[in-house]
Amino acid sequence: MVTQEFIIHPEIRDIGLNGIYLTIENIRNKDTDAEFELYSRKIVQQAYNYSRQLVDIKEDDLIKGFRQLHDAVGVPNRKNLSAPENLYKLLTKKGDIPRINLLVDIYNTISVKYRLALGAHDWDRIDGNVHLRFTSGTEKFIPLGEDESIPIRAGAYSYIDDSNEIICYLDVRQIEKTKVTLDTKNVFIVIQGNANTPFPHIENAVSELVFLIKKYDYPQSDLL
Repeated sequence: MVTQEFIIHPEIRDIGLNGIYLTIENIRNKDTDAEFELYSRKIVQQAYNYSRQLVDIKEDDLIKGFRQLHDAVGVPNRKNLSAPENLYKLLTKKGDIPRINLLVDIYNTISVKYRLALGAHDWDRIDGNVHLRFTSGTEKFIPLGEDESIPIRAGAYSYIDDSNEIICYLDVRQIEKTKVTLDTKNVFIVIQGNANTPFPHIENAVSELVFLIKKYDYPQSDLL
C-alpha cells in the first residue's frame, strides 16, 4: 500500500496553478493494446485537425495559460514548453504523438485531447513524500534521457520528493528515476491546468483517464 503523501506548499496556491492528483495501485502495464490504439489515434487525429485550424497552438487559450504561468514565475517559455504544447509541436511535425508504453500513451492521449499537463511517476521509486513547491536551486534534477543532474533555477514550481530530487520540473520535464516502465505497479499521476482551465474541464479529463486505465491497464479480474 502506498503510504507517501502529496503536499502542496502554501506559496503555490496564488500563482494560477490548478490540478487533480491521483495515486493508483496494482496496475499491470504493457507495451500497447490494439483496441486502445484505435481509440487513441482517433483522438490524436482530432487534435491534429484542431491544431491545423490555428496559426500556432500557443494561441489556444488553455495552452496560453501555461505560458502565462511560466511568465508568472520568471521562467522563459522558449526552452520550457508545457507538456501539452510540446506534444502538439510533435503532433504537427509527425502527425502523431510518441508511443512509449500503454500507461504513458493513455495519459499523453488525454493530454492532447484536453490540453492539460499530465504525467505519471512510479511511486515505488519516489523517495518519501512529493512536494509541490518552488525550487531553491539546490535540487537534484536528472531529466528523462539524461545521466547526470543538470542545474535548475530557484523559484520555479516543481514536484520534488523528500530526497530533494525534482520528479517533474514545472509542467515541462519528468525524470529518469521515476519514469513509468512495464515493471511499474503503483503510480502517482499529475493532471495539471492553469488559471485559464475551468476546473470541470480537469474533472472530465480525470474521469476519462481513470476509465481508460481501468479498462486497459488493469487485469479484468481485479475489477470484478
